[in-house]
Amino acid sequence: MKRLPKEKIAEVIVVEGRDDLIAVKKAVDAQVIITQGLGLSPKTLALIQEAEKRCGLIVFTDPDGPGERIRRWITDAVPGAKHAFLPVAQAREEAKVGIEHASTEDIQEALRQVRSPGREQGSFTKEDMRNWKLEGHAEASWRRHALGERLGIGQANAKQFLQRLNHFALLREDVEKALQEIGEKR
Repeated sequence: MKRLPKEKIAEVIVVEGRDDLIAVKKAVDAQVIITQGLGLSPKTLALIQEAEKRCGLIVFTDPDGPGERIRRWITDAVPGAKHAFLPVAQAREEAKVGIEHASTEDIQEALRQVRSPGREQGSFTKEDMRNWKLEGHAEASWRRHALGERLGIGQANAKQFLQRLNHFALLREDVEKALQEIGEKR
C-alpha cells in the first residue's frame, strides 16, 4: 500500500507531551515543541515565542483542564498564536483524554481548521451569551460545548467562550447559523 505524502505545515505546533508529538508527526510534516504539560518552563516559553516570530505558531493542547490552562499561558505570552482544537470525543480513550488518542484523520482535520486571532475584537457581549443561552441557562454548558465543536474553537466556561468568540473574530452570522444547527440536533 502506497503512503500519501503528509501535508507540510509551516508553523511550529505546540503540544503537551511526547506521545502528542508522535501522533502529530504521524499525521503531518511539521516542527513540534513539547511543553512538558503543566511543567512549561520559562526556557520553553521563550522557545515558543521565538518560533512564533520566525515562522508562526499553532497551539494544539489536549481538550481538558490542564490543556486549556497551558493554552491560556501561551496565548498570554504569544497573543498572535493560532489555535487548533480537537473535540473531547475525538481525543478520548477510555478515561483518558489527549491528542495522542486521536486518529490521524482527526488530527489532520483539526489542523486544517486552525483559528487565527482576529483584528476586530469585542463584537460579542455577555448579553449575546445570555440571549443565545450560552450563559445562565440550564443547558448553557451543553450548548457551549456543541457550539464550540461546530465552530472549531473548543469548549470552555462562559467567560472563556466569550473571549474566544471575540479573539477569533468570528462572524455573527456564522455563530447564529451554528446555533440554529445545534438547536435542531437537540
